[in-house]
Amino acid sequence: MLKRAFAPAAFGLAFLLSSMAFADEIKIGDLTISTPYIRAMVPGAPVGGGYVTITNTGDTDDRLIAASSPRAGTVQIHEMRMDKDIMVMRELADGLPIPAGKTVELKPGGYHVMFMKVAEPFLQGQTVKTRLTFEKAGSVEVDFPVGSIAANKETSHVK
Repeated sequence: MLKRAFAPAAFGLAFLLSSMAFADEIKIGDLTISTPYIRAMVPGAPVGGGYVTITNTGDTDDRLIAASSPRAGTVQIHEMRMDKDIMVMRELADGLPIPAGKTVELKPGGYHVMFMKVAEPFLQGQTVKTRLTFEKAGSVEVDFPVGSIAANKETSHVK
C-alpha cells in the first residue's frame, strides 16, 4: 500500500519541479526570455544589476530598447567591457540588438539591466517586477528573483 501511495506522490513532485523549471520562460513574439535574476544589493548601494537570457527564434532582428521597474527610479540597458586595462560601463542608448536566430545573454561582466535610484535594496529571496520593452515584440512583465550577492544563473533559482 505504501508503494502505491508513494509513486503518485513522487510523480506529482517530479511534475511540479519540471513545471517550475519552465515557469521562468516567457515568450513574446519570436522572443523567449529565460533565467532572469538579480544579485542582492549591499546595504546603501543605489544600483543593482539584472541578468536574463533572450533568444530570438524568428527571421527578423529585434532590439531591447527599454526597461522599467517600480523598485527603481531609472532602469537602463548597459554594457560592461574591458577597454585595455580599464573596465568601462555605459548605457546602450540605442538599446541591445537581439539578432534573428541568436541568443543574447545578459550576464555579469557584460550586458545587463541596470536598476538605478533604488530606494530599498534588493534582498535575497525577493522578486523584482520589471517591464522589458522590445522594438518589435512589444513589452512584457518579467519577475526577476533576487539571489545572493554572488548569484549567477545556475544558483539564482535555488531557494
